[in-house]
Amino acid sequence: MTDTGDGQQPPGERGELDELRLRVRALEAAGAAPAARHHPFRSLGAALLIGLAALLSLLSVVAVWADSIVQDTDRYVATVGPLADDPEVQRAVTDRVTTVVLDRIDVDALVRELTEAAEGQGVPPRLAELLGGLDGPIESGLRQLVGSTVERVVTSGAFRTVWVEANRRVHAAIDEALTGEGEGPVRLKDDEVVIDVAPLVAEVKKRLVDAGFGPAARIPSVHTDFVVFSSEEIGTVRTWVRVLEILGGWLPLVALLVAAAGVYVAFNRRHALIGVALAVFVAMVVLGVFLTVARGVYLDRLPSGTSRAAAGAVYDALVRFLRAGARALGAAALFTAAGAFLAGPSRVAVLLRTGCSRSIGALRDVAKSAGFRTGPVGRFVHRFKRWIGVVILVVAAVVLFTWSYPTTAVVVWTAVVTLAALAIREFLDDPVPSGRAAAH
Repeated sequence: MTDTGDGQQPPGERGELDELRLRVRALEAAGAAPAARHHPFRSLGAALLIGLAALLSLLSVVAVWADSIVQDTDRYVATVGPLADDPEVQRAVTDRVTTVVLDRIDVDALVRELTEAAEGQGVPPRLAELLGGLDGPIESGLRQLVGSTVERVVTSGAFRTVWVEANRRVHAAIDEALTGEGEGPVRLKDDEVVIDVAPLVAEVKKRLVDAGFGPAARIPSVHTDFVVFSSEEIGTVRTWVRVLEILGGWLPLVALLVAAAGVYVAFNRRHALIGVALAVFVAMVVLGVFLTVARGVYLDRLPSGTSRAAAGAVYDALVRFLRAGARALGAAALFTAAGAFLAGPSRVAVLLRTGCSRSIGALRDVAKSAGFRTGPVGRFVHRFKRWIGVVILVVAAVVLFTWSYPTTAVVVWTAVVTLAALAIREFLDDPVPSGRAAAH
């Protein structure tokens, strides 16, 4: 080999040397694989552990979601808060409150009062008799008046504020709804999770009185329910959600340990890691499909008279973070499988690694020709290159595992930062000959 005069190898020879090293490692890995003797029971055990890890990962996502709904007030408010602006929910609440208010107004009594007042003013008997037949028009006008008033209340900014704050205050009652106990604003009643909308009725009553409709003042305080969720199987669902809520803090760790055990007992651990990652990805796809199918089944079994659109909006809001968690874990699994594949001896993996190494090496050579020197940092990175890579991967795993509610964006950005860190490690890797190092 030639020397550039300053103790460094020419860029072309360094690129060839790096490529030769990669090929030697690939051949060593490929040659070592057949030496292992496959044992059917060990392979079966690894496969069973991988399958169990995938199942536990699915349950972990559901468990974390159930635990967040019960324990995390901010998470719960973020889940149900947007429902205040959903048109279908607003329409359903408006219809429910309008019906309740109209049921408390005695139209016949109003007509009698109007007739008596007319007679007291000396109105001719014929005209008083005509006033007595105005039940229909008066009821129609009242429905229009009450409906428009309720709609203004439900679509106002004040309602959104009241909705969010009320849900924040009653979040503790969600546990009662899941257990079927208690008499809080959110509770289980006849296989339904219901919310008492009495405050809305009181606000509508006040606005009717302020608008000049005096008889509204006689509307009594009334407690009425708005159904949030209804199902004949809610008792079974409640039991399973309760169990998952209790296990929410442990299942992710158990799933991770089972996956690690499956990789450890496998003969080819890299292949096992790819298998675990793909199995987890498939489990997340299954969960997403199940949530979509369950939505259709739930809406088909709603009681008659229930707004399907509003029920669908509530369902989508309740499982929104569950879907987000499944997508995030699925994305993390795909990145893990891709990383394990690219670390292998396949021709595609070797070509990609060689291309990246050459590109970064060329960039490093250009920087050195411009006067950049890595110095002791480069020698340190070269000496502990493998361990630095391990630390980078461990930090990325810890970030994802300890993030409260990782989303797909969090996973993608973690992968991007990890790749950037590995690229920086490669750029700083300076395999300076020991003689040159000693001279400096």
